[in-house]
Amino acid sequence: MAVAGTLALPELLKAGPSYPKKLVGLQLYSVRDEMGKDPLGTLKQLSAMGYRYAEHAWYRDRKFYGWTAKEFKKILDDLGIKMPSGHTVFRSSHWDDAKKDFTDEWKYTVEDAAVLGQQYVISPSMEDKVRKEPDALKKFMELFNKNGELCQKSGMKFGYHNHDFEFSEKHGDRTLFDIILSSTDPKLVMQQLDTGNLYNGGAKALDIVNKYPGRFESWHVKDEISASAGHGEKYESTILGKGIVPVKDILTIASKAGGPNQFIIEQESYQGLTPLECMKQNIGIMKDWGYKA
Repeated sequence: MAVAGTLALPELLKAGPSYPKKLVGLQLYSVRDEMGKDPLGTLKQLSAMGYRYAEHAWYRDRKFYGWTAKEFKKILDDLGIKMPSGHTVFRSSHWDDAKKDFTDEWKYTVEDAAVLGQQYVISPSMEDKVRKEPDALKKFMELFNKNGELCQKSGMKFGYHNHDFEFSEKHGDRTLFDIILSSTDPKLVMQQLDTGNLYNGGAKALDIVNKYPGRFESWHVKDEISASAGHGEKYESTILGKGIVPVKDILTIASKAGGPNQFIIEQESYQGLTPLECMKQNIGIMKDWGYKA
């Protein structure tokens, strides 16, 4: 069944959500196994730690961790948690060339994000077939801007989250990251910079922050150490302040850049601790640095 117009949303949602200019949250991928086994119990523990904002990493068949958007919103509200952003991969298959429009599947993704009260709908990856061919990448960047127009109708912005390949792969003398930022309209497409991922791509976070001042509305706050044997990459994430990333300095620059700054904690490797133990330490460190959760 086709979606009527673009989004069938109440007028209240079209106004867009309201969030503090600066906030500290958690990317739930940091506790992915726990969320897979006991999502409600895990969210309760995070709430008890003081997390008031979270970013989802699991949306399938119009369900967030097994709940509909309305059900998930109710659970989050009851726990005192808000969801300003979420990760759902935007694929080339989400655009119908024949109709010159987004597929119903993607329109539902945006609609459900609005129900949760998201400010940003963020795609955290890019298909090989898109990023390897210059013409395909150019077309995909046009779809990013169209996505921004679609999200804008619900008071949101579309966004992109980097990994490492954006800095190690090039077309000519330009990195994919340079192409992405020069090809997208900042009024429609926000960038979420992951302060750790880029190290495996040969880049340094401070260099990127200084090269593109003011372009990052949201951050994945992540530290890195040399990876343990069998990890598959040169670096792996660790507790904030324990690694090589000058995270505190980066956040200071971000805070001075103006505009919204959402600081989303993420850690995917734990060096012998449990993920929840790490998340408790991370939020404590952010508070020690002067950032309120």
